[in-house]
Amino acid sequence: MALTFSVTGSGERLVLDRYDLVVAGYTGRDEASVKKHIDELAAIGVAPPDSVPAFYPLDPSLATQAGEITVEGPNTSGEVEPVLIRASGKRYLTVGSDHTDRDIEVESVARSKAACPKPVGTKVVPVDDPDWDAISMTSTVDGAAYQDGLLTALRVPTDVLDLYQGGAGDLVMLCGTLPLLNGEFVAGTEWTLSMTLPGGDELAHSYSVR
Repeated sequence: MALTFSVTGSGERLVLDRYDLVVAGYTGRDEASVKKHIDELAAIGVAPPDSVPAFYPLDPSLATQAGEITVEGPNTSGEVEPVLIRASGKRYLTVGSDHTDRDIEVESVARSKAACPKPVGTKVVPVDDPDWDAISMTSTVDGAAYQDGLLTALRVPTDVLDLYQGGAGDLVMLCGTLPLLNGEFVAGTEWTLSMTLPGGDELAHSYSVR
């Protein structure tokens, strides 16, 4: 399914109909914290990734701009992420959610990510050389604050994209997320995602889960 974006500042439309979809995991900037997280997951049976960051190619049909997604498992949750888009050699930024089945995640991170659609916004900004560390992101679930912080917690998204060796064509990549405010996943039904750039531009998206 094609993705259609409005390009901020130009009024142009960006249409992607052939692209790869990839989720980047373990993208925290603090390497010690990332290793600790991997060790914690290993203790409950989750196999460590083959690389850090880890890259999970997915069926492009999982990317969606719909306001509602359908999932099969009872224990799924989203998370706000910067989403980098590479199209015709140019790079754009939007916001999205790596919605994941948390029960399957204990058995296989790759399968847990493939089990759910990946909502992304409808507005993009061209990526020049932004002050990444000044970009903030927030999310809510069922009206309650869920995540809130700066991208200082993550590797620079363009650096993550440059590490990906999966091809040079058009690409949609979810680039990692922030810690949860209460440290616990919430299997909610109403999600809002927001990213605020230096200068005040906001990229936002909301969706419900059925």
